[in-house]
Parts: sequence; structure tokens; C-alpha cells
Amino acid sequence: MASIPQHLWDIKEHIREEASQRWGLDFFETIFEIVDYKKINELAAYGGFPTRYPHWRFGMEYEQLSKSSEYGLSKIYEMVINNDPSYAYLLEGNNMVDQKTVIAHVYAHVDFFKNNYYFSKTNRRMVDEMANHAARVRRYIDRKGIEKVEDYIDTCLSVDNLIDYYSPFIVRQRSQEYTEEDSSTDEVPKFAAKDYMESYINPESFLDEQRKKLEEDAKKRRRFPSSPERDVMGFVLEHAPLDGWEADILSIIREEAYYFAPQGQTKIMNEGWASYWHEKILTHGVLEPSEIIDFADINSRVLSTSPGQMNPYKLGVELYRDIEERWDTGRFGKEWENEDSLEARATWNKELGLGRDKIFEVRKLYNDVTFIDEFLTEDFARRNKMFSYIFNKKSNQWEIESREFKKIKSRLLDQLTNFGQPFIYVIDGNYKNRSELLLHHDFQGVELRTDYAKGVLKALFRLWKRPVNIQTMLDKKGVMLTYNGSEHTEKSIDYAPLS
Repeated sequence: MASIPQHLWDIKEHIREEASQRWGLDFFETIFEIVDYKKINELAAYGGFPTRYPHWRFGMEYEQLSKSSEYGLSKIYEMVINNDPSYAYLLEGNNMVDQKTVIAHVYAHVDFFKNNYYFSKTNRRMVDEMANHAARVRRYIDRKGIEKVEDYIDTCLSVDNLIDYYSPFIVRQRSQEYTEEDSSTDEVPKFAAKDYMESYINPESFLDEQRKKLEEDAKKRRRFPSSPERDVMGFVLEHAPLDGWEADILSIIREEAYYFAPQGQTKIMNEGWASYWHEKILTHGVLEPSEIIDFADINSRVLSTSPGQMNPYKLGVELYRDIEERWDTGRFGKEWENEDSLEARATWNKELGLGRDKIFEVRKLYNDVTFIDEFLTEDFARRNKMFSYIFNKKSNQWEIESREFKKIKSRLLDQLTNFGQPFIYVIDGNYKNRSELLLHHDFQGVELRTDYAKGVLKALFRLWKRPVNIQTMLDKKGVMLTYNGSEHTEKSIDYAPLS
């Protein structure tokens, strides 16, 4: 890695000034470095970080990226890390228009990292933290051997999506563990009454009802956890009988999972925001006239789409443009929604000029799910020819499945909610009073892939060291899948939703 040359430094400073002074972007200090093809592939394999713990998957990803680049299948133009200061890498083979585009794109990304709510709980010193993680894992490799540590990391990575993506924003206390004191027999509450009135004031039916309530309360006190726990990794880390080095590595994988989570939660918004601003910044005083055509070519490739695929850059930037136009012209609120005249809607312009403030507000407060849910309108879908696609195996091509807006929007939200992954909860850490782990799949119409489920159960057994069970729905029937350390079993149950 090398510092950028003076002429590129001058361009970078010009773009930084334009982004902050003219357009109001607010970003961390950003350090740019020039890297060659080999180095940028290495960094990409490491998730953008110069140092990560040793593991075979990074080598595999590096080989895939290298082959893809070598055969012209893909090219990495830029990479930026959510950190303070932020670090960004420029590919030395890029031409000047590429470099300008990347620099402007990076500053917009860093503005998003700094100001979006869902990044507010992330570690802003993660470059140092990743290096610390690497040093700790290497110490365990020296002591335990690389095969044992890598195998355990594989296990942890198999469950790194079993976290509660919203838990960093929730302040709560863990319920205290159940003790024998909690099981003491409480007196059944009664109304005060004279002896001769006892049977009338406190009838046996009333006392039976109070006893049942006390029993239910006792069960709740004994439940472990007291309420369904979505952060499965956190629960296992806190309660599984792990050795010190095992707990430390699991905590490392979990910490990194939470760090990367907001990037998955805001992929459309983040890429759309960066694409919106690199175009705005470059076409208003940064590009030379002779560079406009090259930039248009680069930008068209960034925003291109294919049937059956969603381009987050394209969808994000078009939604920001739509929001800006709607709030500039007043095409929002009850008055606009209640207007039935096509002619009035076509010429509607209240000249409010609120668009720029609105997109900055959206950038700050939303994630992809809420962004799409609130701002993807039927008018927008129609103008941008948004369809629901399905792959036809007979013709071996993508075909339009539906033009119905509600179905299109619902399908997109399903893909984005929890990254399209199932909702899994811990509901009992002492199932059957045998220290077994009981999980619950919150079934919402999509069944678990049993091969994936069995792999996760096996990984959790490795951590929990006792049988692991999960309640789910398969073929419209309640099923309990279990792994006891040697075999997988399946039995029918009465499946009940959590709520």
C-alpha cells in the first residue's frame, strides 16, 4: 500500500471540499491509499481490513476474487471501511475518471456510516479491534494447533447469523437465574373475611383460580430464558460450558457479526446514497468536459440491471431522486393521496423545496426495510418497470411473474427482512430438565431448509455440548428436529406460534 500521489491528492481535496462545503456531507476523516490488483483482492477477502485472524475461508475468497479478476469477470474499483478515521483503497490501474468517481463515492459512504442510526452502535475503532482479534486467535493457534482452532471457527461461523440485529439499540437486563427460594410455596391470596363468611367471600373456585396463577408465575420464574431470546449466539456464549479460548473466539465472531450487520441492513440505502452523491458532486464542477462521456459510461454500468436481479445501486439512487422530487413538489401527504384527478396529479407542484432536507433525514433514520416500506410507491414501481420475476427451468430464463404492485413490494420486503433468513429464538436452555437447548423457528410461511437446519443444530451441539432441538413447520405440520451428538431425529409436535 502506498500514499496517493500529489496530483491525486489535489483532486481528492477538491472533491472533499465540494462534498462538505457545497453539498453538506458530513464524514469522518478519510485516509486513501493506492493498492495493486493483488492487494485489493487480499483486502476484499479480508472484508476490507488489512489484518484478520487466519482462516482458510479468507484464502478461498482471495482465490475466487483473483480468478474472477484475471478472467475479466469482475473488478473491484473501491473499498472503504466504517472506522474513524475511515480507510479507503484506490486501485492503481484505474483511470482518472474512475478515481474521481471512487473518491466521491467513498466520501458519500463515509457520510452514511457516520450519520445513519443503524451504524451508531458500531465500533469506530474496528481496524484496531480486528488486529486485536487476529493476535488473540494466533495465540490460540500456537497453543491448540491450527486444525483445532480453524475447525472451531468453522463451527462459530455456522451460527454467526443467529443474532438479534436490533439488540444493540435495546436496553434490557438479563433475568436473574432461578433459585430454590423462588420455588417456595406462596400463600394463596384471599379477601379478608369473618370465619362464617369465608366460603362466600373466598369460594373454592376463586382459590383454585389463584393457585393456578401462582403456578403459572412459578413456571415463568423457572423458565430459562424468561422470554424468547433471539440472540442465540449471546445466549450460548453466556450459558454454554465453553473453555476460555472457545468462549473468547465465539465472542470475536459474534462481535464481528454485529459490526457487519448494519451494512447488510442498509445495502440499498448506502449504495444508493453513494451513487446519488458521486453523480451530483462530479457533474457540478469536478469533471472536465472531456471526461463526461467516460463518466456516463462508468455510471451506466454501475446502475445497470438484469431480469430477476435487484441492483441496490439503481434502486437506492432512484428512490432518493423520487423522494427529493416528491418533497420538492409537495407530492406527499393526505392532500396528494386524496387527489383523484390524473390531470391535477400530472401537473402537481407546490414548490415546497423540501427534497434535499428530506433525503438527509431519510439517510439518518431508515434502514432498507423501512426505506422500501415507506417510500416505494405504486407510481414509482410503474415508472421504473418493477416486476416480480420467476426462473423458468424449461426455458432456462427469467420471466415476469407479476406486475401487481402489492406482490412486488411484498416479495422485496420478504427478501430484505432479516436478510431473508428465518427468525430463530431460544425458548428453553434446560429443556426437559436435562440441560438440552430448545429453539423455536418463528414460521412465517417459508420452511427451513432441513440440510441447513441440521448443519446448524450440529454446530450448536458442538457449542452447547448437549442435545439441541428446534420446533418448526414442515409440510404444514409441526415438527421437532433434534441432534443428540450422533444422529438427527425428527418427530411430530403441536406447533404453536410464540405470540
